[in-house]
Amino acid sequence: MPSSSPIWVEAEAPQPLIFCKLCLSECSPAATSRLLTCNCVFCTSCLQQYVQLAIREGGGAPITCPDMTCLKTGALLDSEIASFAPEDQAQLYQRLKFERGVQLDPGKTWCPVLECQAVCSVTPGAESQPASVACPACGAVFCSLCRVDWRDKHVCSERQPLTMASSRDSVKEGCEADAMVKQCPMCAVYIERDQGCAQMLCKSCKHTFCWYCLQNLDGDIFLRHYDRGPCRNKLGHSRASVMWNRTQVVGILVGVSIIVLVSSPLLLLASPCILCVVCKPCKGKKKTKKREIGQSDSTV
Repeated sequence: MPSSSPIWVEAEAPQPLIFCKLCLSECSPAATSRLLTCNCVFCTSCLQQYVQLAIREGGGAPITCPDMTCLKTGALLDSEIASFAPEDQAQLYQRLKFERGVQLDPGKTWCPVLECQAVCSVTPGAESQPASVACPACGAVFCSLCRVDWRDKHVCSERQPLTMASSRDSVKEGCEADAMVKQCPMCAVYIERDQGCAQMLCKSCKHTFCWYCLQNLDGDIFLRHYDRGPCRNKLGHSRASVMWNRTQVVGILVGVSIIVLVSSPLLLLASPCILCVVCKPCKGKKKTKKREIGQSDSTV
């Protein structure tokens, strides 16, 4: 019988694991996905959870890379969102995205007729004056600002949109001040408030403002806005609790910085000793010296 020579099969080298910044663990490349806009890599399961949460909480806003240190911060493509979310949630995101686009576009608005809800084109009047808008679907004619039926000698109750509100605006009295639904003064997204604090954070554009006067509160860390003026004492809950939580955060940051400042000189002083203990050549020299001493003792 002919001698059969052994066949050597080279084993494939194991692929290196990839660290996921979302779950803080290493996983195989087969279980990861790479984003097309920024080339960041994450666990596929983590991206699925992240995208589905962003659809529920984002209100149609662009879903960006979950890595806060990403330099490109690109938005996920619609094809990627469809691959990471179920079909019903992907359709929900497309609908919310379209509605958000209509809300942010000053040249478009929704028809106020509940049975219609078509998208209408708006031609703004001079100096933000109200103008009549005709719905192409149902034929209704309404005001571009207050959205009520347009009639002869129409008097609009809102001379300027909520997006033009500034800190000089006074608090609206009556039902407008106590309204449960208002628009974000930055991106005009509708926000509902049923209870709680008067300091509002828009989930769409991350803008912080006062619910009553729509004033910008992005730089008001200590909420001094509610100490004076028409919104005085209208924060909605104990300000001491807010200040205590923020004091704790500041204290933690200060404590960590103090520990780093104190420990850094000690680490610099102790670094030669640490390196000497870890250094393998030193250990080898010590072993050779011990052997030489042992040999010299045996010869004597």
